[in-house]
Amino acid sequence: MRSCLPLLLALACAAAAAQQALPLWPDGAPGSERRRAEPEKVDDVYISNVHNPSLTVARADSRHANGAAVVVVPGGGHRMLVFQNEGMVAAKHLNRIGVTAFVLKYRLARDKGSSYTIEGDAATDLRRAVRWVRAHADDYGIDPRRVGVMGFSAGGELVSLVADNPEPATQARDAVDRQSARPDFQVLVYPGPLGHPAQAATGAPPAFIVAGSRDKCCMPPALGLYQQLIAAGVSSELHLYADTDHAFNMGQRGERISLLHWPDRLSDWLADGGWLIPRGQRAPEGVPAP
Repeated sequence: MRSCLPLLLALACAAAAAQQALPLWPDGAPGSERRRAEPEKVDDVYISNVHNPSLTVARADSRHANGAAVVVVPGGGHRMLVFQNEGMVAAKHLNRIGVTAFVLKYRLARDKGSSYTIEGDAATDLRRAVRWVRAHADDYGIDPRRVGVMGFSAGGELVSLVADNPEPATQARDAVDRQSARPDFQVLVYPGPLGHPAQAATGAPPAFIVAGSRDKCCMPPALGLYQQLIAAGVSSELHLYADTDHAFNMGQRGERISLLHWPDRLSDWLADGGWLIPRGQRAPEGVPAP
């Protein structure tokens, strides 16, 4: 498994370079009018200066695609995007289990000179991404009732903002806006402290949460969110890995065998929840239908 990780990262980088970023708004994101012409800054595997939010699509092989979709939200402290290790590598893992992934580039509230906000612009980008995937479900062979979100660190904060809090009332500007922005399930990977609901998260989608026990930043929020979701009656699963700090990505930055295999636990959870059942097929006995 360990020897495959460099190859997986190389394949993810090549795939990202070959794929087109699809804009979330055809005429540009509201609030970015003055900076839309600025190019993104790419530094090795990091991206910053994002003013045109977009999705990069990683399609599952048609021979085993099951109709599920996940919007992947990289972290980076709202200053940059860890686009490869917390974006495309995650997408390739999801592809292997038949899930089509959409990696989000969102506006960065803490980037140098930024006037964006986390709760406003960045969360709006994620909501628009979920709506966009549902609006284009037929184009990608996706079941619009099986659209999840997966966020790392700062991206996990956005996932919680969108999944665990009431959706703000807005006026629909187009057909995409008329879709629901509520994800069907949520995956939070060492999520930051922002975004946790002030009140009980009743009605939040099922959650899979993973963090390291030594992560001073994000283990307490992960544990607190799990307890809050359980108290609200939301089906949730939590994995805290011993002697593990922040930013272990898809396991490739850890030395512990258990940590290397945490993505397999995610696959198990998705299967247990019935999210990987191909379109048109019934769930096996004992597996809930989404």
